[in-house]
Amino acid sequence: MANVVVKEVLLPKPTVVCYAPTMITTHGIWQGDNPLDYSLPLFILQLTLVVVTTRILVLILKPFRQPRVISEILGGIILGPSVLGRNQTFAVSVFPLRSVMVLETMANMGLLYFLFLVGLEMDLTVIRRTGKRALAIAIAGMVLPFLIGVSFSFTLHKGSQMMQQGTFILFLGVALSITAFPVLARILAELKLLNSEIGKIAMSAALINDVCAWILLALAITLAENETISLAAFWVCLSSAAFVCFCVFVIRPLIEMLIRQTPEGETVSEFYICLILTGVMVAGFITDAIGTHSVFGAFVFGLVIPNGSLGLTLIERLEDFVSGLLLPLFFASSGLKTEMSAITGVGTWSILALVIILSCAGKVAGTLLVALYYKMPFHEGLMLGLLMNAKGLIEMIVLNVGKDQRVLDAEAFAIMIVVALIMTAIISPLVTAIHKPGRKSVPYKRRTVQRTKPDSEFRILVCVHTPRNVPTIINLLEASNPTKKSPICAYVCHLVELTGRASAMLIVHNTRKTGRPALNRSQAQSDHIINAFENFEQHAGNVSVQPLTVISPYSTMHEDISSFAEDKRVAIVIIPFHKQQTVDGGMESTNPAFRAINQNVLANAPCSVGILVDRGLSGSTRLAASQVSHHVAVLFFGGPDDREALAYGWRMCEHPGTSLTVMRFVPGDSAVESSDAGSIRSTKNSGVLTVVTDVGREKQLDEDYVNQFRAKTAEDENVAYTEVVVNHGEETVAAIRSIDSMHDLFIVGRGQGTTSPLTAGLTDWSECPELGPIGDLMASSDFASTVSVLVVQQYVGIGNDADPLATPDTPTNDQPQLQPQLQP
Repeated sequence: MANVVVKEVLLPKPTVVCYAPTMITTHGIWQGDNPLDYSLPLFILQLTLVVVTTRILVLILKPFRQPRVISEILGGIILGPSVLGRNQTFAVSVFPLRSVMVLETMANMGLLYFLFLVGLEMDLTVIRRTGKRALAIAIAGMVLPFLIGVSFSFTLHKGSQMMQQGTFILFLGVALSITAFPVLARILAELKLLNSEIGKIAMSAALINDVCAWILLALAITLAENETISLAAFWVCLSSAAFVCFCVFVIRPLIEMLIRQTPEGETVSEFYICLILTGVMVAGFITDAIGTHSVFGAFVFGLVIPNGSLGLTLIERLEDFVSGLLLPLFFASSGLKTEMSAITGVGTWSILALVIILSCAGKVAGTLLVALYYKMPFHEGLMLGLLMNAKGLIEMIVLNVGKDQRVLDAEAFAIMIVVALIMTAIISPLVTAIHKPGRKSVPYKRRTVQRTKPDSEFRILVCVHTPRNVPTIINLLEASNPTKKSPICAYVCHLVELTGRASAMLIVHNTRKTGRPALNRSQAQSDHIINAFENFEQHAGNVSVQPLTVISPYSTMHEDISSFAEDKRVAIVIIPFHKQQTVDGGMESTNPAFRAINQNVLANAPCSVGILVDRGLSGSTRLAASQVSHHVAVLFFGGPDDREALAYGWRMCEHPGTSLTVMRFVPGDSAVESSDAGSIRSTKNSGVLTVVTDVGREKQLDEDYVNQFRAKTAEDENVAYTEVVVNHGEETVAAIRSIDSMHDLFIVGRGQGTTSPLTAGLTDWSECPELGPIGDLMASSDFASTVSVLVVQQYVGIGNDADPLATPDTPTNDQPQLQPQLQP
């Protein structure tokens, strides 16, 4: 190895670092090289440390509902001179001065592409559709904090700082007044406020705030890089405006032409993708050359690319790598620049506390005044003001540019970083404390299909994971017999997992017209699902469809489903089974998380639940009602779930094109009765609702309901009722197999709270106990490959000693309510 002399010459101002440019990769430790003396191994170590530290902090802060940006900034502070960097050996070995250039170059490269993605995902048409209320809230939420920033700039600005007062005011004002749209969106989603009115207003106001922040940021950078307001600053503004016009009127049409050359349904060619990714760097170079920050060029370039398949492909290619690996470097570099020791003296800490309190109070006060003017409740205005205090990426860019251009010294920079951290960190706890939605005081009684009156609206909540679930659910709704006397109101929930991506949040917020291109894959799926159900609504009479997208972590998704079911007072929630049919007729799991959602919904739903095992369902929404043909079978063993299954089948049989077969299983003489004559308990079923039922009362209720059904349908030639005597599980399976090919839908009860001799042995090889013995049998791969199955669980709300004739929704005052039991 050539002898290389590395010198670090430390002068008071500026610091000069000299090192050999050839020291990129090492020859290896066996030749005596220290990997940390070379650029590439050192950078890899730094990147690994940043990502690992950030991820550990994300896990630690997750229970406190803190956004990821908090973990990323804290990670940088921990690795920087404030904590670990205080150890001189660590600082010199892992983050030496000579490595700063490489680290910051890569951080800015990640920032460049992240801002390109932000522009790509942002839909400015949302701002055009924003109401006056959101616009007023956005402006009021910026003006007061900006004025507070102006007043404090005189305290924080020192005569020794090179930058003039006006530029310092602008930087401080922008940093305090902006709202981070992506951070706010994630906070709203985690607080279950994304679909609420307050959530939509906050998102609209934040989007307006974001755009204003970009304009102010471009102006601040222009002034920072030109120490005096001169002709040069004027040319910078003019050149920036010309660049924006060039992107809008030249680049956008060219990209639209490229998109038109791609056949519909085909993926965009690799050449076009590379061309656009190169264009991001060219745009960054141009804006940097004319005197504006490079991220401004990348953002504008992303903004002019039309939404659609091209945008979707770019997002899929870049998002995970950029936001997961490169972006944390930028936040970490902000932390590495933060010297908490620079904040010295009681006076400085007092100023810091005052800045935090007053800037937060300014945004809250401004927002609250506008909210009260528009006659919003006080607590909602207060929540809105707190939510608008979310800080994130743009503020970090402002502060970093300010530090690089020496607008902010070490003390002012550290103070502003702490302000951003604290203001963002307090939002979730404070909003959670203010927003405590209580249960609705007015109970509703029609929580089951059995309780729904035949001449009233039938409300169903259907959950959809992917467009593949849609056709069978639509045909199921059609078979549910919507009539003028009993129309169907279907609430369609597209279930989307809440990830770290900001793009997913726009699905709910951005209520777009049919035909507008989607922002991302989740939104494209939402559009497809909504369009299919709207088409069904137009062709089928007496059906109203209300679509909604639920964005939530899988672990708490059932809470959204349950609260929405209660709000809309639905009779039944229908959710897809976690397995889908393969080409060869088998059943394979699509996502293990779907099963946990189903189990949680069964345990917590405030109404009946149906799990749909989708193997296709004949029928077409484009045919007249009389032409649609369905062959439905209800398997009746007894118990509340089976009565609910019979109630649903009874409703379906009133459809002119539906034939119904009810097969009631009766125990034979040799059937072994349960040893517990007083009550029957369900088998162990982890995490799923179980109840205890009384044998005598249940048998009486079964008998009464079946007799009522037979009396009402005696003259109906489309209804067939048969009783099959069986003695054990094998005979039960044989009886079911004898009719499986004649039907396209089976409705069965889950059988919660009952163990019957008729199903003995069926649970020994159970794959999915949450479906019950019969449901699990029919959902298994070795059973019928052409029949869809709806496994029903009836909502139970009566006490053990309640009146046998009482319905599950009419609890008596003098008897205790039956409490759901979660088995360990």
